[in-house]
Amino acid sequence: MASIRDLKQDINYVLGDIIEAALLHQAANPDSDTKASEAVVDDSITTFDELIAKVNDKNVENRKAHLKSVRAELESRGTELIARINKL
Repeated sequence: MASIRDLKQDINYVLGDIIEAALLHQAANPDSDTKASEAVVDDSITTFDELIAKVNDKNVENRKAHLKSVRAELESRGTELIARINKL
């Protein structure tokens, strides 16, 4: 089950990097409003929790297709969060 471990690591690394980028933005721009970057951090944590719960869900009919959909969701939600960081 190395692919499940890799998927969990990908979720952790991608969302961790997004949180780090938001926090770096806050540190680099201390005078700016931090509500938008804090919202990105909160949404990243929520996304992490949801995706890990989906990966750990063993009551699915087709496990392989389910994990592919989780990976696709990680990509789409990660792209959305990155776009929000770029707008800061």
